Amino acid sequence: MERLSTLDAEFLHLEDDGAPMHIAGACLFDGEAPTLDEIRLLIASKLHRIPRYRQRIERVPLELGRPLWVDDASFDLADHVREVEVPAPGDDRTLRRLMGTVMAQRLPRDRPLWDALLVTGLRGDGPTWALVFKVHHCMVDGIAGVQLLEALLDVSPDATVASPEPWEPKPEPGALDRVLDAWGGLVDDAGALAASAIGSVPALLRDPLGLPRSLGSMAGGLLQFARILPAPRPASIEGSVGRGRVWAHSSASLEDVRAVRRSFGGTVNDVVMAALSAGYRELLAAHGDDVEHLSVRSMVPVSVRRDDGQGVPDNRVSTLVCELAVHEVDPVARLECMKQRLAAAKASNMAEVGEAVTALGDVVLPAVVGSLSRLALRSEHLVPQRSINTVTTNVPGPQFPLYCLGRELVSYLPFVGISYGVRVSTAVLSYNGRLFFGVTGDRDTVPDVARIADRAAAEIAELAALARSE
Repeated sequence: MERLSTLDAEFLHLEDDGAPMHIAGACLFDGEAPTLDEIRLLIASKLHRIPRYRQRIERVPLELGRPLWVDDASFDLADHVREVEVPAPGDDRTLRRLMGTVMAQRLPRDRPLWDALLVTGLRGDGPTWALVFKVHHCMVDGIAGVQLLEALLDVSPDATVASPEPWEPKPEPGALDRVLDAWGGLVDDAGALAASAIGSVPALLRDPLGLPRSLGSMAGGLLQFARILPAPRPASIEGSVGRGRVWAHSSASLEDVRAVRRSFGGTVNDVVMAALSAGYRELLAAHGDDVEHLSVRSMVPVSVRRDDGQGVPDNRVSTLVCELAVHEVDPVARLECMKQRLAAAKASNMAEVGEAVTALGDVVLPAVVGSLSRLALRSEHLVPQRSINTVTTNVPGPQFPLYCLGRELVSYLPFVGISYGVRVSTAVLSYNGRLFFGVTGDRDTVPDVARIADRAAAEIAELAALARSE
């Protein structure tokens, strides 16, 4: 039996109608749109590569173990792959409204937790149709989500569609089997944790100071997390959220990012976070916030996926917390500030602490973890957290073209959700020489998140122009 990890299960515990926990992407294509039957046949031909897409969640009685993945005997591709023709004028604003509507809706828990939407009726100078993939966060993180997309699409425009491979669902385990397997898994997880600790003994003997240094690093990481607990000055992008969503997107050239790095130093992520700082500065100023004296903290998920996790559909992430440089007026000074702040966040060992807490969570009774998580969710309804203002994900995608039934994927526009206390979040994804921004906002309180997307792309172009003029 396949069990969810503690981190995977947490995305189930923390979801309700006001905070759907899925990630998504709008894939825009050139060429004539395929038919719905063609898309369904394509996906059916790939399902043997992604067995999770035919599995649903099954809970263990009395929450004596973490939920399981079981084959869905009633799986029907038609329940997951549908078509919608957008109304006139079929422009980008129409697509944005559609994304906001679709992403505000939770995925049903009684079937595999994903959907695909064939979007037709797009008009104008850009792409003519789209595929919107929506996957629950308990199934994948950003890296695994990109790997799933690569499994569904092709690297050649001439690829043929194979016949679907036969599939027979495995029998669903009974209640007693689920409990016994869950407790056996808990013992296995505890044993693996103990083996890891024992395995570190030889290294400790070779380097007796290694353990004190490691403990000191972990203590430093915990201290950094403790420092963010006090709430900063209130900002318009924090607080309660409704059920409506808005979404905006933009893109920038990766070559422009490279030009900025060559001239001013730093990493791709440094440039991205500096550009987003400019976007948040513009949005906050438009909402009347005092950007010169405001602290805007972004949670930044970081991948801890190693070689043994390649191709595995699950979550293997930890997190950093970093303040955005919204106080800086000058683009170059803003970039320098973000370089320093991100370097300090990486050196703080916060990511290592997060990974260690997740590993420990795998050996805690699931009923305890679930109860505490649901209590936290109910508390957020009453008093939303204020330690984190926003979330920023940055995922590297394939730097070569992908195709769907011979049509080239020209844009991959990412989506990440928001939750209580966080009214705005941003997903960033690179694909085939471009950087794509997707910004989600609470429809009632922050309807103008396009300010962030537009300003971030413009900031990168401005920095690149400065870099090339030197």
